[in-house]
Amino acid sequence: MAAPRAQDLPNSPGTVFYVRLADAVTAAGPPLLFGLRLWASVCLALYVAFWLELDNAFWAGTTAAIVCQPHLGASLRKGWYRLIGTVVGAVAIVVMTACFPQDRGAFLLVLALWGGACALVATLLRNFSAYSAALAGYTAAIIASDQLGAVGGLNGQAFMLAVDRASEICIGIVCAGIILAGTDLGGARRRVAILFAAISAEISGRFAGTLATAGAEFENTQTVRRELVRRVIALDPVIDEALGESSQLRYHSPVLQNALDGLVVALASWRTAAVVLARLPQERARQEASAVLAEVPEPLRARPEEDEATRWIAGPTRLLRACDAAVRRLATLPAATPSLRLLADHAAEALAGISHALNGLALLVADPALSVDRNRGSRRLRIPDWLPPLTNSARAFVAIGATELFWIVTAWPDGANAITFAAIIVILFAPRADQAYITAIGFMIGSILTVAITATLKFAVLPNVETFAGFSLIMGFVLVPVGTFLALQWQPAIFTGIVTPFVPLLAPTNPMSYDTQQFYNSALAIVAGVAAGALSFRLLPPLSPAFRTRRLLELTLRDLHRLATGPIPQTPDDWEGRMYGRLAALPDQAQPLQRSLLIAAFSVGTLIIQLRRSCHRFDLSPGLNAALEAFARGSSAIATARLANLDTALAARPGAAALRARGLILAISEGLTQHSSYFDTGAPG
Repeated sequence: MAAPRAQDLPNSPGTVFYVRLADAVTAAGPPLLFGLRLWASVCLALYVAFWLELDNAFWAGTTAAIVCQPHLGASLRKGWYRLIGTVVGAVAIVVMTACFPQDRGAFLLVLALWGGACALVATLLRNFSAYSAALAGYTAAIIASDQLGAVGGLNGQAFMLAVDRASEICIGIVCAGIILAGTDLGGARRRVAILFAAISAEISGRFAGTLATAGAEFENTQTVRRELVRRVIALDPVIDEALGESSQLRYHSPVLQNALDGLVVALASWRTAAVVLARLPQERARQEASAVLAEVPEPLRARPEEDEATRWIAGPTRLLRACDAAVRRLATLPAATPSLRLLADHAAEALAGISHALNGLALLVADPALSVDRNRGSRRLRIPDWLPPLTNSARAFVAIGATELFWIVTAWPDGANAITFAAIIVILFAPRADQAYITAIGFMIGSILTVAITATLKFAVLPNVETFAGFSLIMGFVLVPVGTFLALQWQPAIFTGIVTPFVPLLAPTNPMSYDTQQFYNSALAIVAGVAAGALSFRLLPPLSPAFRTRRLLELTLRDLHRLATGPIPQTPDDWEGRMYGRLAALPDQAQPLQRSLLIAAFSVGTLIIQLRRSCHRFDLSPGLNAALEAFARGSSAIATARLANLDTALAARPGAAALRARGLILAISEGLTQHSSYFDTGAPG
């Protein structure tokens, strides 16, 4: 007999309680399971480290706790990058020790410089690669604290310490990976597919809606586009997580990156078409939009009665073929006016972007009808803005150096451990920008709670436990609930602060040591190091989101002026790549209008590149250069007037190429008019 549904049960207090309890148990299942995985990973890592008789087995357990993530892909990806960062940090500290074997001051100075360099690279990179760079910084600090000892003299054991620590960390990574892979089938690939399908379907459907209404709802669609820009940017870390679950996706990762870029291109093309339609006479806009809409396949239009994401996931290859066919038809659509030519071309560009997204979606759902082109085009690292990484680098250098100086002046026996945790906080949390200080404070609160919890276990409970099984059970009383709260994402900074120093403070050895003085010295060093890192974010605060957004807009406008007056680029690839980086670096707190300004600059820059090539073929470069020089001086009105003169000259030229160039002029002019305050002064609004 089937279980009764909640709506079929009588509405009594007991029934309501039963239903709510069942819902709560169902919701708590996955987080509780993660807590059990976390506990099992730490116990397995410690068991293997004890079996191999490693010196500091707790680093294996600590690594397993840190690597363990609620999602399988994130755990595997984080473990792989942690391995890379560990090796780089271990090699770095060996080289430092070899260069300054007898000079403690120079060694500590170079260690602080290394921490600053790693903080810089961690800010430049994204997702798990940024974590790897951060790990390389504080791995060096961990190994340095082991060989510096209590008085700061190098003991000459850097190589063996590096090998031992790297071995312990690798054991933790492998053990966590085994537990997670054996208990979690992974769902990141499916999550990314759903997100890709939902966003692609919404962009395609709403673009068709813009054509159907001939741009009559421009204000509403503008708000929607700005929100879609944010959602597209947020796909990047989710894709990185999915790469950790599948070697096939890693092999074809350029396909997913092209899919993400294609969505940005589709949004930019949609924006240009909407602006032009909104400024055309109503009857003309309706006629030209209808001509373009007739070439958009019915499956790519919105169907309110259906679940669009499910429909797109069910047949991405079929939609891809329809989309590619529509792109070819739109590229050759007969046009008698520049505006119709522009609408057809940008509809083709929008659908080409959707086509890239469908290609990525077909890869994600493993559509057997798809023949994937691996397309190993490497992407050059582009720096959106050097100021935030340089600021984080300087803060890390100062914080680590100040902690080292405090240790030297006070001759504190556990000062080396304080340096280690100061480095962890100031390097690891630096990329979080304005959230770094709050996260560090939460981590410090968690560390203080860990001291109390660990002291209770170590001195009141563990002396009565003699077996590893009993020891593991005691750890489970802490790790399982902490892992559950971590999976629920409730106060994650505090619970991360609990789980990270828990095993180092417990310091399991065989046999166990119950030296209270050593424990409280270690606890004080950890809390003091975390406090020093948190204080550094208060004394040298990260750049505010508003300031970073303004800088990104100003730098984009500067680059746009250089693009307009510099040598003619062969392709828009470099400009597009630079703009993808700027959009990804835009803070979450940025206003919707500011996202719109970046998309507008993206569109205008691409249009300028295309128009410069067209005018070069028509020998009209002098007229275009005059217009672009006025634009570079911050005079959009003069630039628009000169573009109108250029349009008159092109009107006398027969052929589709001249008509297409006139369409580009129309799009540039409308873009400059819509956001003239930004293009003229660089103001964010």
